[in-house]
Amino acid sequence: MMRLQGSLLAVLLVFVSVTVAVASDSHGKAFTDPAKAGPDFKVQGEYLGEVNGSVYGVQAVAQGDGRFEVVVFPQGLPGADAIMWDRMTGEGQTKDGVTKFNSADGQVTATVKDNALVVTGAGGEKLGTLKKVERKSPTLGEKPPKGAVVLFDGKNADQFEGGQMTECGLLKVGCVSKKKSKDFTMHLEFRTPFMPEARGQGRGNSGVYLQGRYEVQVLDSFGLEGRDNECGGIYQIAAPKVNMCLPPLSWQTYDIDFTAAKFDDKGKKTADAKVTVKQNGVVIHDNLALPHVTPGGPLGSESAEPGPLFLQNHGNPVNFRNIWVVEK
Repeated sequence: MMRLQGSLLAVLLVFVSVTVAVASDSHGKAFTDPAKAGPDFKVQGEYLGEVNGSVYGVQAVAQGDGRFEVVVFPQGLPGADAIMWDRMTGEGQTKDGVTKFNSADGQVTATVKDNALVVTGAGGEKLGTLKKVERKSPTLGEKPPKGAVVLFDGKNADQFEGGQMTECGLLKVGCVSKKKSKDFTMHLEFRTPFMPEARGQGRGNSGVYLQGRYEVQVLDSFGLEGRDNECGGIYQIAAPKVNMCLPPLSWQTYDIDFTAAKFDDKGKKTADAKVTVKQNGVVIHDNLALPHVTPGGPLGSESAEPGPLFLQNHGNPVNFRNIWVVEK
């Protein structure tokens, strides 16, 4: 993407006024079907375009009952040219059946229309348009290579202890793979539910435990800063290099390269486990050393023994699909 000079962050920074309605019986629910997720879901998402010749990316995050938070990035979206350190945020509320983002000084307005933000000045002159985009991982649907062990392909959950499937053939949380591994590469796809009323760790929470010891977090962290307890983080060890979390109900990918910890004949550790993680095709951990296990897994200590894949149950309907492993 072309990098342009100039700054109009005030264009979308401040109060977001979005007119949508959530049915009273949807309060606090976790939606797994986009068709039933309500009007907030239709507004939430990523927008990208130019305003007065400069590129901006916007993430609009539903907070329930027509309320939204908005994150503005100069030059693009996370993982694609955004200036992450210059991110700015705003918030808003429902008003009068029209979706608007107003600048602090009232000189700029962005109105949601036809899946885009149409930006106008104080005199009504058009300054630019940011179109709604739906990004997809470049490895989404990637087929297992020759020699891979398929852990889940939607046919059954037989490769997991406690494995259960949804009616539409997705793997539920709360299961442990029968296969145990040492050094491997793995592909896994996950989807967090739409939970606009929930906050923090209560919003689409699960976890992918490598060897049953080291957790790569799963959470609806769309629009957040990206910490070790958010999506892509290695809990209590490292935050992701960039928050690559897509909006809830988007299918996302983890492509993981894992090297097990090394031990001598007496059981003393001689080298930490290491991991490289790509989320939605972007490297978020690069050959990261894992000095200790993370809490909550079935194996509470490190050893030379191989371990399983554990998909943590935190009470949220997170789903998985297309999981396969290649032993090194």
